[in-house]
Amino acid sequence: MFEPSRPKNNLTGGLHLLSLIYHATVRDVRKTHGNAVIGLLMNIMQTALFVIAFYFMFTVLGLKGNAIRGDFLLYIMSGIFLFLTHNKALGAVVGSEGPASAMMKHAPMNTMVSISAAALSALYLQLLAMGVVLFIYHAVVTPITIFRPIPAMGMVLLAWFSGAAIGTVFLALKPWFPGFVSIVSAIYQRANMIASGKMFVANTLPGFMLVMFDWNPLFHTIDQARGFAFLNYNPHYSNTVYPLVLSVVLLMIGLMGESYTRKHASISWNAAR
Repeated sequence: MFEPSRPKNNLTGGLHLLSLIYHATVRDVRKTHGNAVIGLLMNIMQTALFVIAFYFMFTVLGLKGNAIRGDFLLYIMSGIFLFLTHNKALGAVVGSEGPASAMMKHAPMNTMVSISAAALSALYLQLLAMGVVLFIYHAVVTPITIFRPIPAMGMVLLAWFSGAAIGTVFLALKPWFPGFVSIVSAIYQRANMIASGKMFVANTLPGFMLVMFDWNPLFHTIDQARGFAFLNYNPHYSNTVYPLVLSVVLLMIGLMGESYTRKHASISWNAAR
């Protein structure tokens, strides 16, 4: 009677795991605000304010001439959306429940569920914000056309995946070096304001400047996304293979590090968080 219930087969176990991830994801989404609707609206407003702020900055600084020929606001949104998706995924994974968290005392819960839920909740919020902002702009301001919408959405998912992969590495290091990881992750997210390349396109950069940005997987995904979104832009200095391979490698490293960290977890780590 007091024995823990175990899945009878792999299918049951998989469905049980998906159910846990779903409920944990809902919990993560609702954590942003006591009222779920207000939390979603706040995320949408943040995305909209980013787009408006960068539109006025480009206008004041006279940078419109550097944009791709086509809808200027869509050009801005193509960079902002992927930038926010990448950074939100990274921040959500780094801030997810660790092995010493009180949530881990509940038998079905584990760090894999926590990481998956954090990443999926960030993706859900950003996709919702993107959809609302694009719909309002299309319906109220001017109709827009995305040249290849499915590959463009693939770049959004790749930006999310790369952010989650980098966040997993930071999460594995966090219990050992909490202060260092907080500083480095914050620096990385702030550096992406410039290093992501959302303010310019790779084809316009000279060679000596290109090497300053092509290490960043987000730079490649944004540039490729603009190639899929705009008929008049064909990216020459970025690709989709590098961010995908790098993200898979970082994810594997992060998961191995997290596994090692979980085996050496100490309840005293919570005091350092």
